[in-house]
Amino acid sequence: MFDPTTLEIYRALFTSVAEEMGVALRRTAFSPNIKERRDYSCAVFDAKGRVIAQGDHMPVHLGSMPMAVAAALAEIKLAPGDVVALNDPFAGGTHLPDVTLVMPIAIGPRIFFYVANRAHHADIGGATPGSMGLAADIYGEGIRIPPIRLVRNGVLDRDTMRLLLANVRGNVERRGDFDAQIGSLKTGAARLLEIIERRGEKEVSEYASQLINYSARLMRYTIASIPDGEYEAEDALDDDGVEDRAVAIKVRISIEGEQALVDFTGSAPQVTGAINAVEAITVSAVSYVFRCLVDGEVPASAGLMEPIEVIAPRGTVVNANPPASVAGGNVETSQRIVDVLFRALANALPDRIPAASQGTMNNLTIGGIDSRNGQEFSYYETVAGGMGARPSSDGMSGVHTHMTNSMNTPAEALEYAYPLRVREYRLRKGSGGAGEHRGGDGVVREIETLVPARMSLLCDRRKRGPYGLFGGEDGATGVNEIISEKKKYRIASKGSHELKAGDRIRIETPGGGGWGNTDNTD
Repeated sequence: MFDPTTLEIYRALFTSVAEEMGVALRRTAFSPNIKERRDYSCAVFDAKGRVIAQGDHMPVHLGSMPMAVAAALAEIKLAPGDVVALNDPFAGGTHLPDVTLVMPIAIGPRIFFYVANRAHHADIGGATPGSMGLAADIYGEGIRIPPIRLVRNGVLDRDTMRLLLANVRGNVERRGDFDAQIGSLKTGAARLLEIIERRGEKEVSEYASQLINYSARLMRYTIASIPDGEYEAEDALDDDGVEDRAVAIKVRISIEGEQALVDFTGSAPQVTGAINAVEAITVSAVSYVFRCLVDGEVPASAGLMEPIEVIAPRGTVVNANPPASVAGGNVETSQRIVDVLFRALANALPDRIPAASQGTMNNLTIGGIDSRNGQEFSYYETVAGGMGARPSSDGMSGVHTHMTNSMNTPAEALEYAYPLRVREYRLRKGSGGAGEHRGGDGVVREIETLVPARMSLLCDRRKRGPYGLFGGEDGATGVNEIISEKKKYRIASKGSHELKAGDRIRIETPGGGGWGNTDNTD
């Protein structure tokens, strides 16, 4: 038997370890993408590689990180003092810029825990600065890292690090971010060893397992509260950036008692462009949506997925086969998977499900040579938009939603770090869908490059606005423009462009969908 009060103490203890790891990573990282946007995640795993606690970080990272840890443990027998690195999307990764590090926590030869973090590096090589451009396969997207030892017995493998840094832009910044990730793991290790010393090996291990069981019970209770039945929905990405046709995502959610089956059969085959998702992304999106349904605090552990089965047919856009291009699967397709899952669940829980949020992360990368110091630079950012209206209130404006939990890059930090200037940044008034409750507004963000540069965009919801629910209107579609000295012209949602010094990229992000018929408003 276990004591509920003690269980809650352990939930807070393990979560605080993951949170402190995140603080250490953020404060010591070099890139604004990690320091300012907080594009990272940290988690604690038990000796079997099961997640027991996560920080309040990026949902798209956290739901998929267990697969990366499992891949690392399957490939390499970790010893105390080792750190394994990987980013391979076909081995539990998401897309290549997201690099995961895993370290064991041991007393003597016995391993009690693993700690892991995942950080989005602003460049990981490939054909375009920022590693988020269109590519026909994964080989054009950057350096692909299978599970490899980056640290052996506490000593950095310098040859491995040299190999990685030789294949990326801005390698000084990249090295700083790798060092920050390693330091973050050491912080987590120190805290876990303190807990073991204070409470004892047996009790700590037992309560780690109890947290997993508790999460499973809460999820079963949540699923049981959904009426039994089958709930279907379909949505689509605008296109893959190569062919001008919609890319459908279909889902059937079957609820039977305390079990849920989520079946994506019927979704589009994998495509040439960069919006293919791997299985880890799809499972991560399912985990996020069902976790949203749980009332109150729930330990973010492996137990959450125990009563949920996911069917994602291989060779489709929700479970692509190698060597598919996957840069946008993590950031764009994950958002559409969430949209289609909520749309299906709205049929079962109409009073709990919001309208669609902006449904895109509006990925923007700009890279070139910084004339101030002659060094390469690579800037990456996602741009906020409108939240979907909720059954009881309007959606929020200018926020990151669903699979991203990042922040904006402040103008001051961006202009200090890069040869870029923020010319305009404001809410896009009126872009949220009308309804009994109105969708949140998107934003307008306009950035000027002060040097010649190459810019890439990877975004969506430019042809189909985020859907409204129960009579609410769709949110406005997004707009992308390049403004030069002589002209202004719209550009597609996915592609790369050469910019001259003084050129500006302007992004107007989608608003959220409205909820409820406007006839119901006062």
